[in-house]
This record gives sequence, C-alpha cells and structure tokens, in this order.
Amino acid sequence: MSGHPSSLGACHPGGHPLGRDPEAMLSGMPAGHPGGQGGHPGGHPGAHPHASRFLPDGTPKCRLIAWEVTRSCNLACKHCRAEAHPEPYPGELSNAEAKALIDTFPEVGSPIIIFTGGEPTLRPDVYELAAYARDKGLRCVMSPNGTRITPEEARKIKEAGFQRCSISIDGADAASHDAFRGVPGAFEASMRGIENLKAEGVEFQINTTVTKSNLHSFKEIFQLCERIGAAAWHIFLLVPMGRAAEIQEEVITAEEYEEVLHWFYDFRKTTKMHLKATCAPHYYRIMRQRAKEEGVKVDMENFGMDAMTRGCLGGTGFCFISHTGQLQPCGYLTLDCGNVRETPFPELWKKTPWFLKFRDQSAYEGKCGVCEYHKVCGGCRARAHSMTDNPMAPEPLCLYKPRKAE
Repeated sequence: MSGHPSSLGACHPGGHPLGRDPEAMLSGMPAGHPGGQGGHPGGHPGAHPHASRFLPDGTPKCRLIAWEVTRSCNLACKHCRAEAHPEPYPGELSNAEAKALIDTFPEVGSPIIIFTGGEPTLRPDVYELAAYARDKGLRCVMSPNGTRITPEEARKIKEAGFQRCSISIDGADAASHDAFRGVPGAFEASMRGIENLKAEGVEFQINTTVTKSNLHSFKEIFQLCERIGAAAWHIFLLVPMGRAAEIQEEVITAEEYEEVLHWFYDFRKTTKMHLKATCAPHYYRIMRQRAKEEGVKVDMENFGMDAMTRGCLGGTGFCFISHTGQLQPCGYLTLDCGNVRETPFPELWKKTPWFLKFRDQSAYEGKCGVCEYHKVCGGCRARAHSMTDNPMAPEPLCLYKPRKAE
C-alpha cells in the first residue's frame, strides 16, 4: 500500500462520532479517544495503568463518554452515522438536564467526556457545559469538523477548558476531502480552523475514515498531519450505517482490512506522532502477533497505551449518549440501552442488559467467543450488527481463525 487509508480516527464521524471513536480523543492525554497515547481527542482511554479498572461493586469503570450534545451539523458527510442536517433537532437535552447528567459522570469513574455531534459548536451552551464539566474535575475534549472554528470560536474552546479537538480529514487535498464531506470548501475551512486552534495553543488530532477511495493516499494524508502539526492521527474503519450504508462500495474487504492494519503496525515505527486505529479491534491481535514474531514485549514502553487497552470498548469502557439522552454502546451501535432522562446514567452503566452481555465473553457467538485474543479485541460489535443484524455475531471483517475454532 502506498499510504494508509485516511481513517486513523474516523469510525466516528466528524472527528468520532469519537468522529467519535471512543479512543480517538485520548491520544496524548494523561489518563485515558486521553491517556498517554490515545484515541479520541484525548489520547488513550484509561487512567494510570496500575489504577483500578473497576468500581467498588466490580463494574468496569467508564473511561470515555461520547456525548452527542447536538445532532445538528453544517456538513453532509458520506459516512455520517447521524445523517445530520443543519436545522435544530427536537428533544435535545436542556441546559439543566445536561448539567444534571454531568453531575452523574464521576459516579462511574473519571471518564473523558467527548463533546461530539453533529457539530458540537452549533449548540449555543456547549462552552458553558464544558466549563461546568471541567470544574467537576472531568477531562473534556471536542470533536468538531473544524469548519466553524473562527479565531473567536478557538478562544472559546480554549477558555472552556477543552484539552484537545479532533478534526476529521478524509483526503490529502481539497478535492478528495470535499467530495467525501459533501460541501465544497470544507477542506480549506477545516485548515483555517486548525490554524486558529494552533494560535490559541489548543492541541488537535486528525481523524481519517478508511475507504476504498482514500486507501491509496494514506501516506499523503499522514504527511499532511505532520506538516500541520497534529498531535495524533487516528484512522477509523468504516462502519456501514447511517449515510455510510448507502456507500457499501467504499467498505474495504477483510483482506484489505488485514493489509491496512499490518501496514499501520509497520508505519507507526517510522514516526513519533501518536497513531491509533479505531473501530479496528483486531489491530490489537495483529499488534501482538507481530510483536511476538519480532521478539518485542507488548508493554507501555514499546506500545504506550495500546498495550493496556482493548479493541472494542463499547459497553465495557466506553459509551455514547445521544442528543435526546439515549444510551448506546457506541454511536454506531443503535441498541436501546435506556435513556438518561428516565434512569440515572450510573444505574444504566452498571445494569443495562446489553452492556452486561458485552462484558461476558460467553455471550459472544462463533469464533469471537472462543478466540484467544478476545480480551484484547472483541471484534467490532457495531459492524457485526450492521452487517449481520446480530451484535454478538463474529466480526465480519476478520480473517483470523482462533485455535479453538479449528
């Protein structure tokens, strides 16, 4: 491959749905998409590697929350999970409801809060909410598309305490990026937004969704990331839902998936920039296979937070909360896991049936249930649901045959 797909941070739209990959916002942040090396605008999820991963009752701590503060958006991206439009959506959480929700977040750990959308800057009180969460001791990151970040907006982002922004760039130039984003001028607008963030000293990462159209230009996209000073590059493997369901021809094959992740493993050795593969859980299987072949220990020293995290975190360390308060394992997995307007978020995190299933290896079907790499991979549950209508089915784009499945 001449260049990886432009998806190091694009399974989630806009920047994750983290664009909103759970881990895509974590890179570079201390503790967990921000802990050291991460994913969402933050870095890797997860606090100090030796800190307890469980709450007192044995429930896994929530490390990342992607919060869709609004579904409204000024772009019309081909891969959009939300099929968003610019007009306001009915039923969004009010300012009081949003603050009450923030009050509950510390009860499930110390999660990084990813303010996403839609386009989060379209919510009038987004900076007030971020400052409120910051004052509660929560780390906040944002996943805007970059096109609305004027100098004034960048200043507000800084003052509200956002520690990183993830900007989705899906092509190495204006023509390819704008075609994917659905709006002429989106590339140049995002580049201006990035310069405004840099002027305010706000760290940013680039998220890229891997498609057949941009696979050939991955190296060029990475070079762009280097040139503009990105703290991290996150590639996202496309999950065919929302508008993405209409571009099935852009979904890469299982063979291409494997090739991309091997390329990624090798490419990460050539740069000091933090690289992360999102919505690509079997990267953590490939990383361990390749490291074993090379005689390299999989630890923090050699692989940073990639050595400490798991592939699919949906319902186990990460969750998504919609603009109306609907809880999901991730933005791409539209399972009904309760609504925070009706049941307190901490109760849902601890007891919602789907989350309990995702935490139980015996509930996984086919090869994913018996795979020796299950604890570090888990398969993409959203892709399984989207392509087989069964979220517990084997990951559809994985070629690996577990020893117990032979």
